[in-house]
Amino acid sequence: MRKTLGRLLLASTLLTTGSVWASSGYENHPLAGEVVEQLAAEGFDAEEVRSVLAKAKRQESILEAISRPAERRLTWGEYRKIFVEPRRIKQGVAFWNEHEATLKRAEETYGVPAEIIVSIIGVETRYGRIMGRYRVLDALATLGFDYPKRADFFRGQLVDFMRMAREEQLDPTQPLGSYAGAMGYGQFIPSSFRNYAVDFDGDGKRDIWSNEVDAIGSVANYFREHGWKAGEPVRSNVVINGSADPSWFNAGLKPELTLAQWHERGIATRRDLDPQQPATLMELTMEDGEHYWFGLHNFYVITRYNHSRLYAMAVYELSQAIKDARQPETAQES
Repeated sequence: MRKTLGRLLLASTLLTTGSVWASSGYENHPLAGEVVEQLAAEGFDAEEVRSVLAKAKRQESILEAISRPAERRLTWGEYRKIFVEPRRIKQGVAFWNEHEATLKRAEETYGVPAEIIVSIIGVETRYGRIMGRYRVLDALATLGFDYPKRADFFRGQLVDFMRMAREEQLDPTQPLGSYAGAMGYGQFIPSSFRNYAVDFDGDGKRDIWSNEVDAIGSVANYFREHGWKAGEPVRSNVVINGSADPSWFNAGLKPELTLAQWHERGIATRRDLDPQQPATLMELTMEDGEHYWFGLHNFYVITRYNHSRLYAMAVYELSQAIKDARQPETAQES
């Protein structure tokens, strides 16, 4: 209780005064000692950890960016325009054509469709064109020490980043990523890198920054490990018979009721689906009004990459647009 109260008082101080350690690094921050102790207990040299923290710099633009994520500000119609658009679709087709053999091997190995892998990389970094300009060290230290709302999470990622740097023999001051510390083609945070990144080309390194083969395999492995079911649908249409309780819509990302149970409530869908399949009911705003969908198990798996129904819907719709755009090309080749 006393320790929790101390953390709350420290968080309040940081919110009102900002970080007084930013100009000289974070090695003397009151919470830095916990990071040093935790890593030292795992065999890290304590002075080397402090030296790395001393090189971390607070970035005000990171704190500004994390306070206004697009998922919280935009309707589905507005969000969709950002990601499901001609340029990204064309780039997705080109990426698929260039890495067709690797994508086929990833689909065979992990059971994840090529179009989903391509779409994820397209949404996350526009196929490697925008992988982030911040040092990952700065991002995770800034958020881990100066963003009380999620400081514990980001300090945990900072610890995982130090572990990752040692495991992969990287200089922790060098990797670049997003304002949230996400890295590479698929924007893996450090814990995801350690758990799901793979050496898909067998060269002895897991390189998601400059090796498209490893990036493709890593995204596919992430989805498999989060329960992707090969050959199953992502979403389904909705038919509302009568009135529906507003609380039924957008209640949660994880499907809790089966399609059969929804049918009992007067909410139906196409007949070829297993009635025992869990589904979550969604209401999404477009320019022409409200659109309704069931998010199925694989839709939920996409939200494990980013906990947002708008994100998952964008990934799915972009994947289908890329697949459709590519079919005329492959038909001509055959």
